[in-house]
Amino acid sequence: MCLKVSSFVMGSYGIYFCINDIEPFCQDELALYRQCAEKRDKELRQRLQDSERKLGLSMPFDQAKERASQLESEVTSLERRLILASGIEGIEGFRQRWSLHGRLTDTKKRLESLKLGME
Repeated sequence: MCLKVSSFVMGSYGIYFCINDIEPFCQDELALYRQCAEKRDKELRQRLQDSERKLGLSMPFDQAKERASQLESEVTSLERRLILASGIEGIEGFRQRWSLHGRLTDTKKRLESLKLGME
């Protein structure tokens, strides 16, 4: 929703103050969508961790160790990429750090679940 503030300051151009690009009647739907997306993500992450734990239980020990080392190398790679992304400024740097942090957290939890299954 944009409100016209002034048109005389810049001649023929108007100055607009945008409150929100989304109509007010959609706010409830957006909040509901966000809640549904968060719930879906949480459930998917839990299912992924449960699957890794079950893999640790059912796989032969050597294959489970190999899987754990793959996840550990992925964690190391993501940590390095996160360090490199810390040097990027602005919104692009924030997006990269946010994405990498989420992936790193998920991978660490998967590794932890796999190790629990191996015990």
